[in-house]
Amino acid sequence: MITIEFERIHLDAKIPVKVYDTDAGMDVASVEDINIMPRHTVLVHTGLKVRIPKGHEIQVRSRSGLALKFGISVLNSPGTIDANFSGEIGIILRNNRDVSFFVTKGMRIAQLVVAQVPEIEIVEVDKIEDVGRGSSGFGSTGTH
Repeated sequence: MITIEFERIHLDAKIPVKVYDTDAGMDVASVEDINIMPRHTVLVHTGLKVRIPKGHEIQVRSRSGLALKFGISVLNSPGTIDANFSGEIGIILRNNRDVSFFVTKGMRIAQLVVAQVPEIEIVEVDKIEDVGRGSSGFGSTGTH
């Protein structure tokens, strides 16, 4: 088990919790009222800082209910919060519909999912060998 530490830097900030032990994500809430105009993107403040252990990240993902019912998504989903980030957690929300959406203080706006980050070694090589698929890209496996 790993420990994730949160600091409230705003009076109205809510510490994320997992509703069920089996949940992958923790809901994070807004500390502000903000109107997201149709087809616009905003940064929503959470009033939280986080300490993430080395070798881990937090991925920021859309909440399925907001996405399905209101067309609200995390724009760069999944967003990444690196272990060495020490600022306030901000959530980039996109309104994908043609009507405004009003985020209220305390509204759950995204999910935070903790993930391991493997140590990697980056190596430059002279040539990448073909392993069968070659340079065939999008849709090359027969899916539409």
